[in-house]
Amino acid sequence: MSSNERNIINRYKDGIREERRSSGDRSDYNTEFKYTKRILNRYINESSDVIEIGCGTGYYGMYLADKCNNYVGFDIVPDNIDLFNKKIRDNNIHNVEAYVGDAINLTNVKDNSFDVVLVLGPMYHLPLEERKLVFAESKRVCKKNGIIMFAYINKIGVYVGSCINEPDKYPNMLKNNSILKNGIDDKRDNIYWFTMPEDMENEAIEYELTVLENLGVDFIFIPQILDQKSERKEAFEEFLDFLSNRKSCTGFSGHAVMVCKKS
Repeated sequence: MSSNERNIINRYKDGIREERRSSGDRSDYNTEFKYTKRILNRYINESSDVIEIGCGTGYYGMYLADKCNNYVGFDIVPDNIDLFNKKIRDNNIHNVEAYVGDAINLTNVKDNSFDVVLVLGPMYHLPLEERKLVFAESKRVCKKNGIIMFAYINKIGVYVGSCINEPDKYPNMLKNNSILKNGIDDKRDNIYWFTMPEDMENEAIEYELTVLENLGVDFIFIPQILDQKSERKEAFEEFLDFLSNRKSCTGFSGHAVMVCKKS
């Protein structure tokens, strides 16, 4: 069982926080979702059996319903799963299932049973030693030659964002210690952990996974211009496309996605 289970459930209880994150105007301009879906589209097809570990209220599950063969989602927050199952029922979807489950111990999932394993949340909320358990479980349930995708939060992206948004407070030595040295959120030290692209790749190598891509999916300098129709908006979106396709830019993203193959 995740040591942080109670903190995660308390923060995401009733599912409202997760629903707000992926709905309404915010999702229209949220590059995290936009670019993550682009990555999903490169590796998932109509024959794919997909498992998502940390599925929230089903944003990606609903998106993938008509794009894969079968999808199974697990999340540690019961209310998230209740909302997800309501969406499944309301939309009469038959190839999507959702259950309460723990990312570090998927006891009811058989070995080598999924073509694609999505880990698009747990790495945010678990300390290093438990992230290792997620790597192990993800590899275990993935088929040979299957794909595993890990989303994570970048230390530098978080730090730079704070410096831009709160220049009167950052940088400071507290943040240096919490973020750079310990990978812990200096404001919410019981719920979020951060890492770096090279650290994620080193973990993948430790578990004998081949890294195919490691790309940023959102960047902290998103201006209000994205809400407007203008030539500048089009130019900025082209700039974001460029950033999100360059590994050298990954460390400056807030969120990133690493794609691995199980040999």
